[in-house]
Amino acid sequence: MLQQGSLVITGARVWQGVERGFEAQDLIMTNGVVADRATPEAQVIDGAGRWVIPGLIDAHFHAYALSMDGLENERGPLSYAALNARNRLGGALARGFTTVRDVAGGDIGLQRAVEAGLLPSPRYLFTGPALSQTGGHGDPRSQHVDVCFGHGHMCEVVDGVTNLRVAVRERLRTGAHAIKVMTSGGVFSLTDPVRVPQYSGEELRAVADEAHRRGSYVTAHSYSAESVLHSIENGVDCIEHGNLIDAETVAEMARRGTALVPTLATYDAMARRGPALGLNEVSLAKNAEVLSRGRDAAALASEAGITVGFGTDLMGDMEDEQLCGVELQVAALGPAAALASMTAGNASILREPRAGSLAPGAFGDAVVLTGDPLAEPAALWEPGSREHVVLGGTLASQ
Repeated sequence: MLQQGSLVITGARVWQGVERGFEAQDLIMTNGVVADRATPEAQVIDGAGRWVIPGLIDAHFHAYALSMDGLENERGPLSYAALNARNRLGGALARGFTTVRDVAGGDIGLQRAVEAGLLPSPRYLFTGPALSQTGGHGDPRSQHVDVCFGHGHMCEVVDGVTNLRVAVRERLRTGAHAIKVMTSGGVFSLTDPVRVPQYSGEELRAVADEAHRRGSYVTAHSYSAESVLHSIENGVDCIEHGNLIDAETVAEMARRGTALVPTLATYDAMARRGPALGLNEVSLAKNAEVLSRGRDAAALASEAGITVGFGTDLMGDMEDEQLCGVELQVAALGPAAALASMTAGNASILREPRAGSLAPGAFGDAVVLTGDPLAEPAALWEPGSREHVVLGGTLASQ
């Protein structure tokens, strides 16, 4: 929806990117985008003593993840999941996230509701259900469960080249922003080792071929060095998680231009809160393996010049840990690089040049902070430091 009118933030220090940092300027947003001139009836905010950053982007969000039980997420009514998504999206916006990418779930109906202004929400991109092989990370059945599972709200089990081509085409037909595929074991899934690659090379190449011909891209859930190499050698463009990558893998990712979206928040939150929230012993053991390696992997990728984004991957009641993820990203990369990862880095990964900056023509999405996040990094994650959240040139919260 095009926002009419202007919003002007005067006298603030505005983020110009890693190389230039913050510079004093009046920030003008007209008809939803950053502009050079305001309309006569512009709303004016005094930004003296304030720091303005672009709206943050969470590139690994799950709107329908109402539970920490994978099967529970898949089998309930979609109407309930969508109403739960309303709360999750509204919470993200209040924290300063003005764009989210739902990688494993979401659909055109939720996106249309967001675009129609039916709920408070960041800009919303989705992949539809992630693609998983039988017994892969997106298959929620434990070993002793003797029921069929084809698809749910967040994942679909699809095996074979022809079936995968059809599944990708269907997602792109129904508005998916990108394609998500599971290429290694995971923490929540119950029957697959974390390190073992999933899907054959032939299957992954079919997924990538379909996505690339439509001008889209493929992002993969992948933890280990061997599964990441298997993914990128067969056409995957972006890696989610990547906790167990090594120097050789990072070098190959850099050579190919593969991006990385760390999701540090979820491992920390599961370690602290998982047992109390009923997370099973299998998942807790897997989480312990990837927890200690995630921060090192993000730093290693950043040092190698890889485009590093930011995601949270929070399930169930842990969705309130989103800003904890910001704190962990800062600890891994430093405040300037972390801020870049949550803005320009993610915008590059999402292939959306209008997001992630406050240059003329960019989306009028911003967060007004009460502290300098370079000198006082806690300004990036403390809720009280957010004086205003702006979405499309309109105040979303105060």
